[in-house]
Amino acid sequence: MKRLVAYGWALAFLQAVALLFAQPAFAKNKLVLAFGDSLTAGYGLKPNDSFPAQLQAALIRGGIPARVHNAGVSGDTSAAGRGRLAFVLAGLKAKPDLVILELGANDMLRGLKPDQTRANLDAILAELKKRGIPVIVAGMRASPNLGKMYQAQFDPIFGSLAKKHGARLYPFFMNGVTPNRTLLIADQIHPNPKGVAIIVRGIYPLVAGALR
Repeated sequence: MKRLVAYGWALAFLQAVALLFAQPAFAKNKLVLAFGDSLTAGYGLKPNDSFPAQLQAALIRGGIPARVHNAGVSGDTSAAGRGRLAFVLAGLKAKPDLVILELGANDMLRGLKPDQTRANLDAILAELKKRGIPVIVAGMRASPNLGKMYQAQFDPIFGSLAKKHGARLYPFFMNGVTPNRTLLIADQIHPNPKGVAIIVRGIYPLVAGALR
């Protein structure tokens, strides 16, 4: 009888170990790098209200164990992002499962030449592709006051580069938020917590699909 009990415990232990090692995908958290400017960083918001924090919470609620690393820097242009990309990736000490690339808004607000923005984002995407890291390109749109010619040069950058590098595209990061003043903080540029929630809800299916 004792032998049967001991055998039963041993069998149960082995089954538990086998189950644990048979499902590594569920044990390993996904790492998402949110790489962008103040819209990513959460300018004017509490840390838990930022885009990376709200996206992480949404993924976990959706049954996707994930850590979303906030690599947003307020004021960053595409050139600044290009300059710090290698440093940020090295600091993670792990290869991201996904990068959300959200840059270009400050280029537009400063009236920088769209060709410069295109070249910088192209270089960033090429580097991420070289490292085998999947990317979601979060698109931007030029402000109407910059004129139709600027819009015609700036707005298509994100879609064309996403296609070139085989990246997923979220056409407009602020979709559903601007120009609704009730979803923006006092500066009427950056989203408030409710605005961020709308951004997260919009981009979530694309992020979840990429991680699955």
